[in-house]
Amino acid sequence: MQELQEHLKKIEQDLVALEERALFNSPEDNRGAILSIHPGAGGTESCDWAEMLLRLYLRYIENQGLSYKILDLQPNEEAGIKDATLEVTGPYAFGLLKSEMGVHRLVRISPFDANQRRHTSFTAVSVLPTVEEIEVEINPSELKIDTFRAGGHGGQNVNKVSSAVRITHLPTGIVVSCQNERSQFQNKQNALKVLRSRLYDYYRKQQEAELEKFAEGKTEIAWGHQIRSYILFPYQLVKDHRTGYETRDVEAVLAGHIEGFVHAYLTQKSRSQNRSSIRPCGQ
Repeated sequence: MQELQEHLKKIEQDLVALEERALFNSPEDNRGAILSIHPGAGGTESCDWAEMLLRLYLRYIENQGLSYKILDLQPNEEAGIKDATLEVTGPYAFGLLKSEMGVHRLVRISPFDANQRRHTSFTAVSVLPTVEEIEVEINPSELKIDTFRAGGHGGQNVNKVSSAVRITHLPTGIVVSCQNERSQFQNKQNALKVLRSRLYDYYRKQQEAELEKFAEGKTEIAWGHQIRSYILFPYQLVKDHRTGYETRDVEAVLAGHIEGFVHAYLTQKSRSQNRSSIRPCGQ
């Protein structure tokens, strides 16, 4: 009986995965993804929340059969992380992760507060499709490249040699940095990969802004406008404010089981696109 239940569960998961694939209608959906996590104001609280989200996504990525590579990881002195950037590869990596882009809000009793008060923390997640070199041309003369000593863990070589790389794209002011590799060359290549994705997103948004500036009701994802709340106290609930999807199984969500949220987002987005594609006769 247990073997049959496991088999049925596997069939159900496969059916959901097939349904999700049918919801991918953007040309970028089958690309890899650059996922970045940035804690908001709040010091150690937000940095700890950022690390919790990092663990959540690493487990989700593994559960989906995807692969990842840490391009940049900056630990916070007391606890948590200051920043993290991952490259995720595998079928529909960007399509599966794009639902996570936005601000994530955590409400809990702080483990860092001796008075055990309730704290609210915000962390922003950015998800961009990976871009091939041929798609975004980068003029070397428009780059400012700085090297510095990597901080955090990594051994004597990482800390004593200026292996970390920071690249500034002068025309747009976009700044990226990578310090996770021992090789300065490899850090530079990884930084250029992140820069290429950010430039692709930058120019794409410019084009979209031109097309949508006359559209009504346009909503932008902005810092301070959370897409999802994770409430651990005074009750337990995770709710997505875009789709209304929610669950009280907070532990499962923090362990990387966000499939329900991803599916709800993809379904809503697909329905919205289908409605907008319908035009009255004569138009």
